[in-house]
Amino acid sequence: MNELITKNNERVTRFMKSLERMTEGIEHLATNCRPLLSGEHYLTDRELSARLKVSRRTLQDYRNEGRLPYILLGGKVLYRESDIEKILEEGYREAFRLKDRSAFCFS
Repeated sequence: MNELITKNNERVTRFMKSLERMTEGIEHLATNCRPLLSGEHYLTDRELSARLKVSRRTLQDYRNEGRLPYILLGGKVLYRESDIEKILEEGYREAFRLKDRSAFCFS
C-alpha cells in the first residue's frame, strides 16, 4: 500500500515538534554555555543576581563591604563561580530542632 504523507500526518507533526524542541535546546546551550577559562566559569553581575535572587545593587553593596570577591575588567564586573560556591558553603547552617519545646511556652 502506498500512503500519502502530508504535513498534517501525525508522524510528521510529532517529528517536527521533536525537531523544534531539539533546536530550542541547542539554541539555549549556545546562548548560556560558555567555554571555561582555565577550568573556571565566570558570572556577570546580572547572572549572579538572577541566581541568588538579589538585586544588582545588593551585589554592589556586597562588593563594597568586601563580602564578595570580584574581578573588574574594563568596567565589567565578573565573579568566579567557585568563589561564590565557597561563600555559600561557608554560610551554610545546619537546621536544628528544639528538644524541649515547653521551655518556650508562655502561660
